[in-house]
Amino acid sequence: MDYNLNIEQKTSTKAALKKMLLFMKEEKRNLIIAFIVMALNSGIAMLTPYLIGYTIDHYIQTKLYRGLLIFTGILLGLFIISAVTDYLQTKIMGSIGQRMLYSLRNAVFNKIQSLPIAFFNQNKAGDLISRINNDTDKVNQFFSQSLLQFVDSIFTMLGAATFLLVIHVELGAAALIPAVFILIFVRIISPLVKKKNAASLKSTGGLSAEIQESLGNFKTIIAFNRRDYFRNKFNIANVINYKAAVGAGLVNNVFVPVFTLFSNIAQLIVLAFGIYLISTGNFTIGLLISFIAYVQYFYQPLRQLATLWASFQTAMAAWDRISIILNLESDLPQKTETNLNYIPDAPLLDFRNVSFQYPDGKKVLHDINFKLQQGKTYAFVGPTGGGKTTTASLISRLYDPTEGEVFLNGNDLKNFPPEELSKKIGFILQEPFLFNGTVRDNILYGNEVYKILDKEQLNKALEEEGLENLVNRFEDGLDTKIVSGGDSMSLGEKQMIAFIRAVLRKPDLLILDEATANIDTITEKLLEDILQKLPLSTTKVIIAHRLNTIENADEIFFVNSGEVTPAGNFDNALQLLLEGKRES
Repeated sequence: MDYNLNIEQKTSTKAALKKMLLFMKEEKRNLIIAFIVMALNSGIAMLTPYLIGYTIDHYIQTKLYRGLLIFTGILLGLFIISAVTDYLQTKIMGSIGQRMLYSLRNAVFNKIQSLPIAFFNQNKAGDLISRINNDTDKVNQFFSQSLLQFVDSIFTMLGAATFLLVIHVELGAAALIPAVFILIFVRIISPLVKKKNAASLKSTGGLSAEIQESLGNFKTIIAFNRRDYFRNKFNIANVINYKAAVGAGLVNNVFVPVFTLFSNIAQLIVLAFGIYLISTGNFTIGLLISFIAYVQYFYQPLRQLATLWASFQTAMAAWDRISIILNLESDLPQKTETNLNYIPDAPLLDFRNVSFQYPDGKKVLHDINFKLQQGKTYAFVGPTGGGKTTTASLISRLYDPTEGEVFLNGNDLKNFPPEELSKKIGFILQEPFLFNGTVRDNILYGNEVYKILDKEQLNKALEEEGLENLVNRFEDGLDTKIVSGGDSMSLGEKQMIAFIRAVLRKPDLLILDEATANIDTITEKLLEDILQKLPLSTTKVIIAHRLNTIENADEIFFVNSGEVTPAGNFDNALQLLLEGKRES
């Protein structure tokens, strides 16, 4: 399955909003309260210009100052209520936005966790981080800040338009004509705005990926003294990001001057037409002042909507990038309603007519068949690129075969729940990754049996397994701190922790993928001693180049050009390996 996130995906605005609102379904009550508060606030705002115009016509021009004081007090009370409602709607929507951001990030992260290794092979970690952090925040900014202003602006505009038409239909209609041209402009320019913002977000993800790659491989950069290479790569990514950001900024800001122009035209229309109506005796000065205020109330939110619309298009572009992940499904599904059955005399592992190819179309394995019996040690040898690691990945179900089936204890691997498969199959990599924490945290990683033990109980368990002396080789034993993914430790120490972790899990099948390739012979002997602590029933699969690691294997398989064939004895395996190297 192709998991490439750089494939462009467009979602209709209606469909996108519908899906985004699913993350706010628990906030229905709070949203209703927020909208009621917004409506109240807009209603107060709409009363203000009319009351001012009424006061001018009835109390200022007639010099009835007692009425002026009364209406001044009324207006002051309305302003105080408006300030309170402003605070309430900001507080409510801010809380809703943060809870939505929490839910959205959880959904994206959990979806990523459910996807197979192929997904991570096809996408850069920096871009994924950008989607989880930056893109979700863009969506949140719209819902927690812009949506509040957006709805408030709509309420204000509807109220202002209503008052304009009620006060004087002809003058009101004339004032609203420029708004039609604004709507046409928005309709035309919106697709370009969304496209430019999508490009900007994509370039931000690319920049994040470039930074992550450079920092993650800084040792290599220093060792080869190639700071210039990564500096140039970063500069290219930064320039791309800069140009995309400038392009997005230009189209985002094009709304404001256009909206301002039509707003000013509307005021000129009202002023000219209003003065004409006053001269004919069909209008009053107070109503004209109220009318101009309502025009401001109608077009000022439109100018705000210009900025908000750009924010909305950014949120839509961010949502497109997020929804690509949310819509993905793992191509490693577990079969449902399938019981695992014990099948007597079934081999521990059975490959039946298995072929495999990666999404790029390269076929790695061709119709392979072999069986592994319980308690034996098997070695897979062959030249680089022959398919050894791919075979190991199929055994542990990091991938599923393109064709054929893999059976464990007579049951299809697809029938096993992930947690059950993790218990039965262990995997030690050539360069194991350690988590920040302690030695204890790392050796108990994913171990449901031992992780509930306290320090004393764990020490006793390690002693019973004959592993206590190995743990004591670390400076502070189980409490030895591990930082920066174990970079402060030697490869041998990291391998020792990985081996102890595997032994404590007691898997039915343990895969060692070049696990001792880069360590000294003394450490290798210690690791072999650790493996001796495994139950006799444990089957070991050794992926190796070094011949001394396969001498004691019960059976050797030669892997080359996507084919797996029994190699017979050690001497024959050596001969096949030498021939394979000459061919490559």
